[in-house]
Amino acid sequence: MTNRKKPVPGLAPRHAALWLLTRILDEDMPLDRALEAGLAKDGPLTRLADRDRAFARTMLMTCLRHLGQIDALLKAFQERPLPRRAGPTRHILRLGTAQILFLGTAPHAAVASAMELATRDRNARHFKNLVNALLRRTAREGAETLATLGDAGRLNTPDWLWAGWEAYYGAAQAQAIATAHLAEPPLDFSLRDHSTQSNYAVSLDAAPLPFGGLRRNGGGAVATLSGFEAGDWWVQDFAASLPARLLGDVKGMRVLDLCAAPGGKTAQLCAAGAEVTALDRAAGRIARLSGNLARLGLTAETVTADATEWRPAQPFTHILLDAPCSATGTIRRHPDIPWRKSRNEIATLTALQDRLLAAAADMLAPGGVLVYCTCSLEPQEGEERIANFLANRTDFTRRPLTATEFPGFDAVEQAITENGDLRTLPCLWPDRGGMDGFYAARLSRSGQP
Repeated sequence: MTNRKKPVPGLAPRHAALWLLTRILDEDMPLDRALEAGLAKDGPLTRLADRDRAFARTMLMTCLRHLGQIDALLKAFQERPLPRRAGPTRHILRLGTAQILFLGTAPHAAVASAMELATRDRNARHFKNLVNALLRRTAREGAETLATLGDAGRLNTPDWLWAGWEAYYGAAQAQAIATAHLAEPPLDFSLRDHSTQSNYAVSLDAAPLPFGGLRRNGGGAVATLSGFEAGDWWVQDFAASLPARLLGDVKGMRVLDLCAAPGGKTAQLCAAGAEVTALDRAAGRIARLSGNLARLGLTAETVTADATEWRPAQPFTHILLDAPCSATGTIRRHPDIPWRKSRNEIATLTALQDRLLAAAADMLAPGGVLVYCTCSLEPQEGEERIANFLANRTDFTRRPLTATEFPGFDAVEQAITENGDLRTLPCLWPDRGGMDGFYAARLSRSGQP
């Protein structure tokens, strides 16, 4: 009789989580792109049942969200660092630790599956005894040891981010931001028709938001939720819905949405009655935007071009520029960002933001309104860009925001800066679940329309 080894329960989702973590941390693949690759024809997520797919994603997100704590603990438990020839051993340990300490997985299940993952890799199999020992020690002593290593928010924030936040926002605010990143964010919806808010509040088990949106704290696959196929809503963080509002009443107006994909703000402007031209430089991103608009039953002119070079036949009276940025304001939803980005990248991004601002200014008609925004917490990508722009363009002035423009948003005064710009933070509105970090400034061009 053949002595076959018993299969390890739950190994497939753990293998998928390991595959995703490797793509992100070793190959610098953004989280969203890694998940898309995992769902591709030969991807490890494709073969999983919905429940296992959700478990794989939860393991991945938990590991990334607590990566600083996990690495600090493993460092405390290891006598020496792992050699390069250890292959995926470090990631196997990270996922096992995440399961034991943060997901409440039974230690024997986390250890057994980690051992099997190590055994199946030609490099990691030489370290399977170490994996066994470290994870068993984590099960025994991990929680107590972790409590002695320092504050969770600080441990999970790389030095380059923490130093910048502390310098600009102050120690207390930096701590609040880092702490907010530890919690899984709610799911926000923008409704195509605001009159459906009360009905969808019931069917989506969601709470009303100001300006006709909804917020849901439960999970679930988005495409299976009520109203998705009908195209009655799209997912958009509450903070991300604010910049488009700064343009004012756009019904019947020609609006240019620069760097528009994936199209949440484009949909918002279309639903408000604007005649929108949506521009993005990547054909694939424009295709995704078009697909999203088609599901929603909304239409916009789309342009695939580099915004720094493209020019319209006629200037626009309203322009929204959601500039490419470090996206550190979305760490709650993209916990890979702190571990993939660096301070050095921001210099490249700010140069691009300056070029985009200059291009947008050239495309704006006299008397027109330009809103510049980024989903970044870094002042270099927000406040400093606008200060630099206004110092060089005397034909533009800031149009400060007022709290009266945001009825029902009871935290708005905290979100408006001394200069009258918008600055939301993940720790803002804590009793309602927080929001993404965004910066937005509203500018006007001199002259008569």
